[in-house]
Amino acid sequence: MKDFTRHLDTFGAHLLAVIWIAPLLFAVWAAFHSTSDAVNFRLMSSWTMDNFRTAWDGAPWLKYFRNTFILVTIVLIGQFVVTTLAGYAFAQVQFPGKDFVFILVLLQLFILPEVLIVENYAMVSRLGLFDTIVGVGMPYMASAFGIFLMRQAFKSVPIELDEAARIEGCSRLGVLLNVYVPLAKPTYLAYALVSVSTHWNNFLWPLIVTNSPDTRPLTVGLSIFGAPENGVDISIISAATIMSVAPLLLAFLVFQRQFVQAFLRAGIK
Repeated sequence: MKDFTRHLDTFGAHLLAVIWIAPLLFAVWAAFHSTSDAVNFRLMSSWTMDNFRTAWDGAPWLKYFRNTFILVTIVLIGQFVVTTLAGYAFAQVQFPGKDFVFILVLLQLFILPEVLIVENYAMVSRLGLFDTIVGVGMPYMASAFGIFLMRQAFKSVPIELDEAARIEGCSRLGVLLNVYVPLAKPTYLAYALVSVSTHWNNFLWPLIVTNSPDTRPLTVGLSIFGAPENGVDISIISAATIMSVAPLLLAFLVFQRQFVQAFLRAGIK
């Protein structure tokens, strides 16, 4: 009975994996075939790179890639600063009402970003950051999820290391930068992958706050490129989609072990 249950669990996991990856596999298939061959699944049809050339010539992808790279970099740097300081404070600094404040921070996890779009739009407009990359990234500089991860990572650091650094004359900031941050590198890496993938794929807020190709990220550019009024060609759209997600897929494949280990540690501590 146990063997049957184990085999059933394995089969279910494999089935879910196939269902999850099926759209990506179809996008890859369609990107390298003509629309007719892709839709009809002609397995013996020839492969082609024409879809990628057509897609690349159809939109300013270099601008979109540049804007997206700048956006995720700005957001990630801001999040690293905020989550590091806040995570350290909640993990190792004693102050009145710490647990209550931490609960308030975690409540952010229950608030969908879409709920705050109107207020964020008004704030960005008042600051004069409408249609700017900084304006796109500003609402995401503070992350409750990131603060939680950093808190868990910093709480796992042996207190003896903290005390030894203080005996050597390190200030509180010095202890944070020289003891806690280096030991939390796997967590930083895992969080960086989550943050980059989230904001690389973010669509609704950038669509609202950007108006020109000079500030649009890849997701908005891809939606405009694939709009019905521009003509719908599943193979060309699939090629553009593969170009957009390829950097994220490569990053995950390279860092997947650190990604999984960091979240396991965060859940255990």
